[in-house]
Amino acid sequence: MTSTNTAILGLQWGDEGKGKIVNFLAGGFGAACRYQGGHNAGHTLIIEGKKIVLHLLPSSICHKDSLSLIGKGVVISYEALFSEIDEISNVTSGITDRLNISPACVLIQPYHKLIDLYKEKSNSQKTIGTTLRGIGPAYEDKVARRAIRIVDTLNENQLRPLLEETLDFYNFTIQKFFGQEALSLNSLMDENLAYGEKIKPMLADVSMLIKKINAEEKSVLFEGAQGALLDVDQGTYPFVTSSNCSPSGIAAGAGCGPLDVGNILGVVKAYVTRVGEGPMPTEIYDDLGEYIAKTGGEVGATTGRPRRCGWFDAVLMNRIIQTNSISGLCLTKIDVLDGLDEIKICRAYEDESDSIFGECMKLENVKPIYETLSGWESPTKNLTSYEELPSEAKDFISFIEDICEVPVKIISTGPDDQSTIVR
Repeated sequence: MTSTNTAILGLQWGDEGKGKIVNFLAGGFGAACRYQGGHNAGHTLIIEGKKIVLHLLPSSICHKDSLSLIGKGVVISYEALFSEIDEISNVTSGITDRLNISPACVLIQPYHKLIDLYKEKSNSQKTIGTTLRGIGPAYEDKVARRAIRIVDTLNENQLRPLLEETLDFYNFTIQKFFGQEALSLNSLMDENLAYGEKIKPMLADVSMLIKKINAEEKSVLFEGAQGALLDVDQGTYPFVTSSNCSPSGIAAGAGCGPLDVGNILGVVKAYVTRVGEGPMPTEIYDDLGEYIAKTGGEVGATTGRPRRCGWFDAVLMNRIIQTNSISGLCLTKIDVLDGLDEIKICRAYEDESDSIFGECMKLENVKPIYETLSGWESPTKNLTSYEELPSEAKDFISFIEDICEVPVKIISTGPDDQSTIVR
């Protein structure tokens, strides 16, 4: 056990800037580990002026002295994985030498993506704004105990009966319910076996590798995908992802003990954004919302869809902080608020008498109560010292610390690593 292993958790609806923070910190760790989600993540890095968007690979992948781990809680698309490896290999070398993947990872198959698409477009199904990448159906298979895992693709005799049974189930659904053509067993067999052979050199017992790294007195950085408000248990259900992206998912998804994470940093924007459907109490509907979206480049890195923007919601943050043992905050995109006359923070909801609203995250009808703070004229963009920040920006940070009762330890003032303040 070690107390220096650290988790980086998004506290909002994703897109908080986790990728930058992980990349910024990864050099001080023996490894970084993805523990849940799939290629529905979109972690944007700026390295030597080059923009890199990672969907599946850990955000430490460009650090040549650090391992990058993908734990058993992640669902993997073979096609997406190898496409991303090829793309990032143009930026950094030796990726496959320092990438270790659990053979217990569930695989996203072509039928998962088809089901995702058909369900989202069907009038009989409730639209939730999924990324249409097969993530949800793959997790459904995992829970239903019919999933195909990486280990199954290493042996033809093991794979065939599993895939045959699963494909019978999906082809019935694809043909009878959605009126589409059945998928070919032989084609899927060939594809999976070819990828299984290709991934062999990268497979490892990630659980034991984490223990080994800790035994060498090095620490592991756990990287969450999405955000806590999208957690299937803690988030704004049903408008959530299909996994536990809060710290509760680390032990199961990475294969470590629940006491092996000693430090949990929460990443939050200076405002909030959301992609897709679902309630967002502080959403800004006027031209100011469009201005923040444009200034902050708020377009989904995975979906390409515009992000909805709203004021910082301290009510939700307090809930997530308290239920996830957050030890410090990483505040990102404060520079996006440069030049605004005033800035609002939601400090409470009107008529919060229903005691179960927080447990169930029923936010459709809540009305925010705002604290209005003065904006700042002097730009914060690319500042690297806390002392350089305008006094109004410091007041904004202090207010967040006071109302959330957690210190702000890292402040991001721009997309690249250099634009960072550490307190």
